Amino acid sequence: MLREVAFLRLWSGTTASGLATWALPFVLGLAVLDRSLSAAGLGLGLAARTVGFLAAVPVSGVLADRYSRRKVVFWSGLAAAVAAPVIALGLRWSVPLMAVAAAVAGAGQGACRPAFQALTAEVVDEPRRQQANAAITLAVRITTLVAPAVTALLATVLDTHALLLGIGLLWLVAALLPPAGTRTTETGQARVAFFTEFADGVREARRHPWFLAGLGALTAVIATGYSATGVVLPLVSRDRYGSEAVLAGATTAYVVGALTGALIVARWRPRAQGWAALAGLATYGFAPLSLLLPVHPVVVMAAYVVAGVGIELFNVPWFTAIQREVEPGKLARVSSLDFLLSYGLAPLGLALIAPAIDTFGTAAVLGACAVVCFLAPAAAAIVPSVRAFSRGPTTDG
Repeated sequence: MLREVAFLRLWSGTTASGLATWALPFVLGLAVLDRSLSAAGLGLGLAARTVGFLAAVPVSGVLADRYSRRKVVFWSGLAAAVAAPVIALGLRWSVPLMAVAAAVAGAGQGACRPAFQALTAEVVDEPRRQQANAAITLAVRITTLVAPAVTALLATVLDTHALLLGIGLLWLVAALLPPAGTRTTETGQARVAFFTEFADGVREARRHPWFLAGLGALTAVIATGYSATGVVLPLVSRDRYGSEAVLAGATTAYVVGALTGALIVARWRPRAQGWAALAGLATYGFAPLSLLLPVHPVVVMAAYVVAGVGIELFNVPWFTAIQREVEPGKLARVSSLDFLLSYGLAPLGLALIAPAIDTFGTAAVLGACAVVCFLAPAAAAIVPSVRAFSRGPTTDG
C-alpha cells in the first residue's frame, strides 16, 4: 500500500503527528534534566496539554464531519506547529506562556485524531482498511521504539529549544502532507448548533451496540490496567528487582509485542473478529498480574510482549470496524467519542492509582486491575453484535 501516493502521504502525515505527540513530553522531561524547567513546570505543561486534548477532540469530531477532513488536519497540525516554538520561548521567559502553548499543542493533537481516522476511510477502500490501519500503527510503534534513542542522541548536539523546533517541523509535515479525501461537503445545507451535531454523533454511536460494548471494555482496561502498570512498573523494577532494567525491558517488550500484533493483524481475518479482538484486549491483564507475583524478570517481559500483541489485535480491527460500520457523515464524531472516553480518561486513572495503592496496598490494586482487564472484554463479548463488530440488520436505534 505504501506504493500508492495518496496512502503514502496519509501514512507519512499520521506518522509525523504520532512522533510529534510522543516527543513533546520526552523533550520537556529533558528540559527538567538540563534545569530549564522545574518538575512543577513539567507537571503544569503536561496537564495543560491534556486539557487542550480533551477540549479539542469533541470539537474536532463535529468540524471534521461538517467540513473537509483534510482542512481539519491542516489547521490542527498548523496550530500544534506554531505552539512548539512558543513552548520553547516560554521555557526561556514564562512558564505560564509555556503552559498555554502546551494546551494549544494538545488541542492540535486532539483535533487531528478523529480527522485522521475519518480521512483514512476516504483515502483507502473498505477491503484494504485493516491493512492500512495496521501499516499506520506499525509506523507509530516503530517510532515509539526508536525515537527515545534518536532523541537522546540529538540532545547531545542540540538543546531543548532546538528539539522543540524540530517537533514544530514534524507537525508542519503532518499538516501539509496528507492528501485530500473523496468526501464532499454540502455547502448549502443549514448549520445547526454544535451540541446538536455532537448529539447526532452520540445517537449514531448508540445505534451500534458493539461499539458501546467495545468502548466500555477499552476504557476499563486503559483506566485500570494501563494506569496501574504505568505507576507500579517503575516501583516494582526498583524495589523488587533492584534496577531500572526491568522497567526498560518491559517497556521495550510491550512495543515489540505491539509491532508483532500489527504484523499479524495486517493479514489475519478471523471469522469472529470482534471476539478475537476482545480476547486480545483481555491479554493486557497479564501485565498487572506479572507485577503482582514474585516472578523472574523474563516472565514480566514476556507478559508485556503478550499484552502488546493483544492490544494491536484489538486496535486495528476496532478502528477498521468503526470506519466500516459508522455512517460516513458521522464518522469523525463517533471516533472523537472513542478517543475522548478511552484515552481521555487515562489521566484520571493515573491520578487515582497512587491514592488507591496508599489506601489498599499495591497487591490489592494490581489484582483488581488484572480482574477488570480480564472481565471487561468478556462482559462486552456477551453483546450479540460484538462477535463480528457489526450492528447487523436487526438492531434499532
